Amino acid sequence: MKTINKEIIQSYIMTTAKYDFSVYEKRILYRIIELTQKHLKGQKLNKGYNIEKTLFDDRLVSVPVSAFLNGEEDKNHYQVKKALKSLRNKTFEYEDDKVWKPIGIIEKPILDKYDTVATFELQPEVYNAILNFSKGFRKYELKTAMEFESTYSMRFYELFSGQKRPITYTIETLKEMFQITGKYKKLNDFVKRVIDVAKKELDKKAPYSFEYRYDKTGRKVTAITFLPYDIPSNKDERLEEEKLEKQVSPAWTLDKTVLYYLKEHYCFNIKEIQTHKKLLLYASEKIDLLETLANSRRLVEGKKNPKGYLIGIIKKKVNEVSKLF
Repeated sequence: MKTINKEIIQSYIMTTAKYDFSVYEKRILYRIIELTQKHLKGQKLNKGYNIEKTLFDDRLVSVPVSAFLNGEEDKNHYQVKKALKSLRNKTFEYEDDKVWKPIGIIEKPILDKYDTVATFELQPEVYNAILNFSKGFRKYELKTAMEFESTYSMRFYELFSGQKRPITYTIETLKEMFQITGKYKKLNDFVKRVIDVAKKELDKKAPYSFEYRYDKTGRKVTAITFLPYDIPSNKDERLEEEKLEKQVSPAWTLDKTVLYYLKEHYCFNIKEIQTHKKLLLYASEKIDLLETLANSRRLVEGKKNPKGYLIGIIKKKVNEVSKLF
């Protein structure tokens, strides 16, 4: 199936999570993120796609098997079946103020051999984690992510999306994040089989890539500093045009993801959102409003009037680029 390019938003919790997924497992996760956000925004789903809430608050998801493949020439349905089974057996650790529990990433996968549709369930904690931007998020092009042949390319692509400044990771942190601790014990092997593989593929396909340098503690290399850079020739011009149109369109309204965040994480009701609609619309055009909402949660905690405090933060950010408010 041909992937229609679009910009998707991935929770930083998911971006930096510790896991070792195959390329096909990652493609399934990309489709889950895409479908979840499309459903949240109330957009019409394509034929074969569906997501609905069950009586137990799980989400029942249906996706064509072809959506997990890399183009029409990819016929590897066996790898999709293998990836669904593997994701069913893998867990992530959920923890809040009251409980800790390991949760299966997907549940009850079924592959309809005649209809070529895969169905599975997402538990509420998994669904909410996909939409939890409290620690930030990354935006990236779906089509590019789906075309990578290396899972390391996928991970670095997510980590460096929108990153302008150098970022440093210890080698142990990277290995732990990619769940390859104990593997590639020699630095040269790690760099050759992980970092260089990812860099080569990003240089070829992605709108950004990276250079890197070693950081030493004494004589030992203990960390690597990555220096991201843009590759304009790999950018999707249509997506760039859509961003510009969204900024200038007088008919544009609040993004559904922003509305969800205001309601779910700051407890705004519709009337309160309407009260501040002018500010919110203007802020959506002038600043990254979703990023502001995500980064402000820790700042408003414990405040007597958290909603008012948030509005104050938004006004301050807007005033940095305009004196309208």
